[in-house]
Amino acid sequence: MVADIAYLQQNQQQINQLDATFALQRAAFAANPMPSAEQRIQWLKSLSELLTEQQDALIAAISRDFSNRSADETLLAELMPSLHGIHYASRRIRKWMKPSRRSVGLQFMPAAAKVVYQPLGVVGIIVPWNYPLFLAIGPLTGALAAGNRVMIKMSESTPATSQLVKDLLARVFPEDLVSVALGEAEVGMAFSKLPFDHLLFTGATSIGKHVMVAGIESQNQASLHLHSLLGFKTTAQMPQVGTKFGRWLDLTFMQLQLDDRREPDAGR
Repeated sequence: MVADIAYLQQNQQQINQLDATFALQRAAFAANPMPSAEQRIQWLKSLSELLTEQQDALIAAISRDFSNRSADETLLAELMPSLHGIHYASRRIRKWMKPSRRSVGLQFMPAAAKVVYQPLGVVGIIVPWNYPLFLAIGPLTGALAAGNRVMIKMSESTPATSQLVKDLLARVFPEDLVSVALGEAEVGMAFSKLPFDHLLFTGATSIGKHVMVAGIESQNQASLHLHSLLGFKTTAQMPQVGTKFGRWLDLTFMQLQLDDRREPDAGR
């Protein structure tokens, strides 16, 4: 009984911390919504140096979680692709940030049009257990290259790797830029309900059923329409859950039923 209470208290503390961290990152993004190319490249350089310096510790942690996984597999399937992705993004950030021209109709001549690529804001990443390093670092690389703030939920099935990734990233990134959350499934569910500007998820169908409750910015009519076409139904709306570029953000929740079962499976 005492153990159950302690477990519930720890979970609740982790869930409460999610809200505080999200608010911290949202405020940091509002203060610097368009990081320079130099800043983004420095973020990726710090990440690359960290992985290179700590590769032995990462290999050992993953091996503990998988009861002696081959060091070669971790090196070839997780570390090397992660470092390659960082190198690839670092060399192309300036090109990706460069505005791209668009043609205009004759009636608007001599006007010019262009697309300016902007960060989304706070990005959430839910990491599965099978390749915990690569499936954390890969999305993190893309999010940082695009100038976003990032919150990561590591898998509870890889405790040694998850704790090490959390500790290592905290060495090189402030919490308002990159944060790692640990915890059981309840923490993951709370994480997925945060009003992220973008959420990346890789995982099992059983967990995916929870993620199919989508949180969408209410003014994002294109996304709302797309979800409607896919069969999502609006279930709730939350006003003024955050801010972006000096205006309030309202959140619309939409739900998609994935199967026709009347009762949940036994044991779930």
